[in-house]
Amino acid sequence: MGVRAASGGRALTLDTLVRLQRGLGGPATPRRLPVPEGMTTPLGCDAVVAPARLGPLVLPRLPRVGCVYADEAHWWWIVPSDSDYALEWPAPARYVTGAVLPDASDPPGLVHRSEDTLPYTPPIPLYLALCRVIGTVPTWSRPVSA
Repeated sequence: MGVRAASGGRALTLDTLVRLQRGLGGPATPRRLPVPEGMTTPLGCDAVVAPARLGPLVLPRLPRVGCVYADEAHWWWIVPSDSDYALEWPAPARYVTGAVLPDASDPPGLVHRSEDTLPYTPPIPLYLALCRVIGTVPTWSRPVSA
């Protein structure tokens, strides 16, 4: 079975159409925050991103800091995968599964490197520091309504 162009051109078979579709390429592989050479991510890799104005306020409040990246608009902290479990990260911070970067952006630069081979910032102290700087109450401290 073939499809013939209205102008009487060459017929396109199903095989040709499939080849053309594959030639277009599938979805692009997502770009992720790069983990510095020599570091391992045994717990997977997610990220918490916050507006750049908050980064310098959060950093000194952390007892341990992993790899932190920054660009003009945001600061990114690498955290273990599933660090969003049972946590509602305070806006305007966002949790990014897989540490995936937005399509249009250039990769942020490394502003702090972990002192050991793990790139992680502990998520609970990061969560508490963000809540404090943003001026919100952690979810577990909020009143429960009936």
